[in-house]
Amino acid sequence: MADLSKMSRKQLERLITDAQRALKSIETKEKREAKKAAEKAAAKFGFKLSELTNAPAAAPKPKSAAKKATPAKKPAAAAKYANPANPAQTWSGMGRQPRWFKDAVASGVDPKTLEI
Repeated sequence: MADLSKMSRKQLERLITDAQRALKSIETKEKREAKKAAEKAAAKFGFKLSELTNAPAAAPKPKSAAKKATPAKKPAAAAKYANPANPAQTWSGMGRQPRWFKDAVASGVDPKTLEI
């Protein structure tokens, strides 16, 4: 076993990640084996495992599940203000104020003069 006190932080984090992956893999394998053993024991008495556990029989998973439709995004709000120094920089008036807007207002510029 490696001396953990001599390992760097990055090495330790990698070791943890690898150990977590290995544990997950072993857990999945053991669950699969336990399920097979339980199904075999139930079959020995003439039952299906789902009959004994009140669980629905597992339906076969489709090989290619269709992706759920994503809801349409709202269109971006129309620009209401523009930076006089760079008209390509605009702001709709919603959300956080851009730095150029804050700086202009802080220097005494009336926000109405920045409107498009």
